Amino acid sequence: MIIAIDGPAGSGKSTTAKIAAEKLGFIHINTGAMYRGITLKCIQEKINPTDMPEMDNILSGTEFKFCGKDGADLFMDGVNISSEITTAEVTESVSRISAIPKVREKLVEYQREMADGIDVVLEGRDIGTVVFPDADHKFFLIADIHERAKRRMQEMEAKGEIVSLSVLTAELEERDRIDSTREHSPLKKAEDAVEIDTTGLSIEQQVNRIVEIVTKSIK
Repeated sequence: MIIAIDGPAGSGKSTTAKIAAEKLGFIHINTGAMYRGITLKCIQEKINPTDMPEMDNILSGTEFKFCGKDGADLFMDGVNISSEITTAEVTESVSRISAIPKVREKLVEYQREMADGIDVVLEGRDIGTVVFPDADHKFFLIADIHERAKRRMQEMEAKGEIVSLSVLTAELEERDRIDSTREHSPLKKAEDAVEIDTTGLSIEQQVNRIVEIVTKSIK
């Protein structure tokens, strides 16, 4: 069974998808982490993302694997990059890298291979529309921009990074604009997706809503 959870940054999809997968006994795949991985590699190797031959080399020479409990850790080329891909530098650049058609095409290929033949919860921005348009269940999470910014600020403060709420709000608005207007695989709700507004909801409430719908379909 394939469960697709899409939504903008800060909508709660990562935590919700992870816990929902645990409760259902499914594998969790964070597709956004893979785009962050490619972004990290571009930064580390000082690759200009407009240099297509170099990007082709990066994409063809990169291997991803989710390991650990319920696939919580992302390994790129054999190295655990889970903590490195959440830095402000990666966050600032990931939308620009993600908008490159070749990047999306290659990673969609990876994602389909990873999910082949298993029960899985995938989260991202185009899972229900592009990666798995025939997913068994589709959910689209949204939230008020100010609440999303507060959530992101709390995440960064927990890692010792200090950023103002106004700056984060502006960054999220810009990322929403880029993600929803890009030509290739834009962020949008699938017509048959269940929309969940997570504003004011606890993680437990978000998870329970998804698990309840999925469980009913299994019985």
